[in-house]
Amino acid sequence: MQEWLTMTAADLGRGIGDGQIDPVVLCQTYLDAIDAHPLRDRIYARVTADRALTEAGAARDRARTGQRLSLLDGVPISWKDLFDTAGVATEAGSALLKDRVPDRDARVLANATAMGLVCLGKTHMSELAFSGLGYNPSTATPPCVNDEDAVSGGSSSGAAASVAFGLAAAAIGSDTGGSVRVPAAWNDLVGLKTTSGRVSLEGVVPLAAKFDTVGPLCRSVEDASLLLALTEGSKPMDMGSTDIEGRRFAILRTVAFDDIEDAPAAAFDDAVARLKEAGAVIEDIDFDPIKEAMPLSGCLYTAEAYGLWRDVIEANPDAMYGEILERFRLGKCHSGPDYVAAWAKIDHIRAAYVKAVAGYDAVLIPTAPLLPPKLDRLETEHDYYVSANLMTLRNTRIGNLMGVAAVTLPTGTPSCGLMLMGTPNGEEHLLRVAAAAEEALA
Repeated sequence: MQEWLTMTAADLGRGIGDGQIDPVVLCQTYLDAIDAHPLRDRIYARVTADRALTEAGAARDRARTGQRLSLLDGVPISWKDLFDTAGVATEAGSALLKDRVPDRDARVLANATAMGLVCLGKTHMSELAFSGLGYNPSTATPPCVNDEDAVSGGSSSGAAASVAFGLAAAAIGSDTGGSVRVPAAWNDLVGLKTTSGRVSLEGVVPLAAKFDTVGPLCRSVEDASLLLALTEGSKPMDMGSTDIEGRRFAILRTVAFDDIEDAPAAAFDDAVARLKEAGAVIEDIDFDPIKEAMPLSGCLYTAEAYGLWRDVIEANPDAMYGEILERFRLGKCHSGPDYVAAWAKIDHIRAAYVKAVAGYDAVLIPTAPLLPPKLDRLETEHDYYVSANLMTLRNTRIGNLMGVAAVTLPTGTPSCGLMLMGTPNGEEHLLRVAAAAEEALA
């Protein structure tokens, strides 16, 4: 049964459907693994064992009578602690929300539950989701699976750790500037950033609602496609052919390779070589307007985040981690006209970007240009924290600013991901292409 802890969610679902895996035994195996893990309290904020076992029992009954709700009916997953859970605290990693207990599930959790997924519990995260590092002295800092002295990436830090350490079959996180893809990359997982507006944000604690998205962290592209469908309440897509031959990719050279560390650079080059060997057509492109878009992040993100949270924050600022408080308060520096003008410029650049990449199946860049930083440096060096956080989110933020769907794949080099960026609402095509790339990289 211990092998279940490293299987994909889809393979677990197939095992349940074939009668080889009992959902209750599967759930208890995960709960036992969580209880026994020495780092469990740095990964899970709360474990919902009673709920999980009740849901697993219902899944077992459906499996026995041939009434399964989906391929993943009975599969246990974790949820980032910004998704509302009825009767269970949802605090988004912040003392500002201590003992906040919603009376209903977030829409995505309700959708997933209605299709048979089992909720193991809530995972730790960066405070109010406003950091790409995953360091959170207010609650807990999850470890990276490749280096327990390093951070796991944020803000879906515990989500990634729960899967990477074998304490969940998959996880649901959120991505505003890279918060699914960075921790997925640093923990050798698949992570999907969906298009803003595609998956419901009802019952999700917001950061910057015009950028906030919901997405899975998991062990395969197939899992990502299934979890996308179940969280948005739609029918799973047909993945179709996974042949990479003839697929056309563009490597975006603008910004994404500036000051990149050796390991992610080498891992990217190796991944590209393997895609070419498998028959992919890959070209370099530049898109200079990206250079104009990146500086607009400061206005677009902080103005919205501070606008949403100002009253709560200023009523109790001492409750926050200082670095996160400082980031929010940067929103004071931008006026309403600044914000409107920045959005007008971004909308113009987005339209130009979609035209520039229209001939390609996906755009390729390294997911993160650096390896996971050591926790002790982040704890003690303010300037390093700030620079590392900005660098960590730089590449992923390109996808958010351009408003596209994006997915990160493991490269085989620890903590180095390959990011594929698609088009707005182009998740289905992107996932088919990513599945082909995943097969070529394997």
